[in-house]
Amino acid sequence: MYIQLLFIQLFFFCNNFFFLLIRTKFITMKKYIPTLILLLFVSIYSNSQSFRPLDKSPMDLIEFSSSDGEKAVRVLYSRPQLKGRNFSSLVPNGKLWRTGANESTEITFYKPASMNNMKIEKGSYTLYTIPNENEWTIIINKATHTWGAYGYNKKNDVLRFNVPAKKSDNLIEALSMVFESSSGGGNLVLGWSDKIVKIPFKI
Repeated sequence: MYIQLLFIQLFFFCNNFFFLLIRTKFITMKKYIPTLILLLFVSIYSNSQSFRPLDKSPMDLIEFSSSDGEKAVRVLYSRPQLKGRNFSSLVPNGKLWRTGANESTEITFYKPASMNNMKIEKGSYTLYTIPNENEWTIIINKATHTWGAYGYNKKNDVLRFNVPAKKSDNLIEALSMVFESSSGGGNLVLGWSDKIVKIPFKI
């Protein structure tokens, strides 16, 4: 498709160029030829700009609506992939994790909520986790727009608690998150490799 457009553009340019040659003395036109050639290349280049390829860990977004149908929670995260690697080599047990890739995972509450019987005011937070074999530590931190776990400061923790980790029946190639409804709220379900973690919350 691009090649066809390029030839059409080139055809109209040459057509107009020769039309000007016919109407004007060639000697007079000689001084305009470099400018016209430059305009042609600028036009071609403007239509051949390249875009960045798909990120190795593309960004994704999920949302949860409360019982009244209004948006209640949103998670914005990047999705790293295994690509033949082990989960433990990518996310070592006992180490703080951004719960994704690139910029740390962001969770936004559009309504007051609670996790592990602790209140959370509406607003945006960073979701950190510390994976372990049988349980994960969930951390809600009020600092946002941080890259990786490098900017983590425990003083900014709003809450932290542990949830059980379960084995997945199938291998999950890319980090995946989904909301599921429950009485009075829901669960944020995280899955990657052979790990499944559910983070309950109330709205």
